[in-house]
Amino acid sequence: MSVSMFKLSVPVFIRGLNVLAGLLDKAESHAAQKKIPLESLFNARLAPDMLPLFGQIQRVSDTSKNTIGRLTGVAAPSFPDEEKTFAELRERIAKTIAYLETVKPSDLDGSDTREVSVTFGKLSFTFAGDDYVLKFALPNFFFHVTTAHDILRNQGVAVGKIDFLGPYG
Repeated sequence: MSVSMFKLSVPVFIRGLNVLAGLLDKAESHAAQKKIPLESLFNARLAPDMLPLFGQIQRVSDTSKNTIGRLTGVAAPSFPDEEKTFAELRERIAKTIAYLETVKPSDLDGSDTREVSVTFGKLSFTFAGDDYVLKFALPNFFFHVTTAHDILRNQGVAVGKIDFLGPYG
């Protein structure tokens, strides 16, 4: 039995974005309880050469919506990376989910064999759609979700594996 490109992408992205929203809830509660400024969590990073929390969330948003855009051949909405608050990060997550909820399974019909090219600076990759999702988009998406989780954990926010796995369904 085959798994559709829709099932491999859209629900997985929505679930991960909802996990991020839950992580932000815990981060805000932690900041209030410990009386620390939210900016310290917003700007926290694991290493000097890694993106801060807000950048991780921006990349999760970009990866999910741009993956669908590349697979469908229809440009995804563009969100400028201008978030300065947790409320703005929540808004970005909500807008990304709203976009993903407009995608129908039929929109991804045939995308498993569509050629997808990705360029980052000097690096350039070309994949068949199914390889793009399985070998690039999903690993990239989960790298940034995991890093956001780990940044918060590193900052003392009480998040664990169950927060990352989130609710099933």
